[in-house]
Amino acid sequence: MARLTHRIRPGRGTVLVAAALYFLVPLASSVIFTVDVPGQGINFDAYTRIFSTDGFLSSLGLSLELAAATIVIDLLLMVPAMVALRLGAPRLRPVVEVVCSLPLVVPPIAFVVGVSTVLKWGPEYLSRTPFFQTLVAIQNPTFPFVLVMAYVVMALPFVYRALDAGLRAVDVRTLVEAARSCGASWPVALVRAVLPNMRGALLNASFLTLALVLGEFTVAQLLGYRPFAVWIVNISGAQAQMSVAVSVLSLLMTWLLLLVLATAAGRRPSRTAP
Repeated sequence: MARLTHRIRPGRGTVLVAAALYFLVPLASSVIFTVDVPGQGINFDAYTRIFSTDGFLSSLGLSLELAAATIVIDLLLMVPAMVALRLGAPRLRPVVEVVCSLPLVVPPIAFVVGVSTVLKWGPEYLSRTPFFQTLVAIQNPTFPFVLVMAYVVMALPFVYRALDAGLRAVDVRTLVEAARSCGASWPVALVRAVLPNMRGALLNASFLTLALVLGEFTVAQLLGYRPFAVWIVNISGAQAQMSVAVSVLSLLMTWLLLLVLATAAGRRPSRTAP
């Protein structure tokens, strides 16, 4: 304890206290607002009614499914591409970085207007073609794959940054050449030699994508779907305390999911005895 106190300098302590106040005061105020009922004192009714409210479980389940699909597709697309870029064409890295950063400069409203325009396009003579049927299938309200496609694009800047930072800390060429010299194929070298050394980068990319999907509102609302963020906004007009309680609960659930992912990623596979 004395060593810890000695290491924390006054300047750092001031920054930590300011940061803690910045994050904890609004959160504490939200919790107080949800449990302090005028004339009744402390009441947890806003939290107990959440799970029985219509649409809570379905919207939360849809958001988690969308997040899982987005994470899988983003990693399947970006990990091989980033490794191939680093091994075969490192000079193209600035170009790929600019392309992956484009979703940051395109406003979500402009992005979703473009997506909806494409989805509404379709001449009559294409109504029986696989292309038109595909446009209809990806808009299935049960699992709107069009949202996954939009989220994959929106998460590209964060996934790229996380994977690029991970690859910079690893000597990918040496790992791949060592695996190849032992007879491993390219996919095996990627899975058995490179990916285990990128565990932190993969985890960070998954964290950022999960947070983005759980909190995304504009695209889902304008395309007419109702994931968790849209559901929270819809109930906020009629039930203010419950909407804040759901927001607090969703924040805690996001932290719990991130903790579960971090714990799962931190476990090393047990070695079996020869």
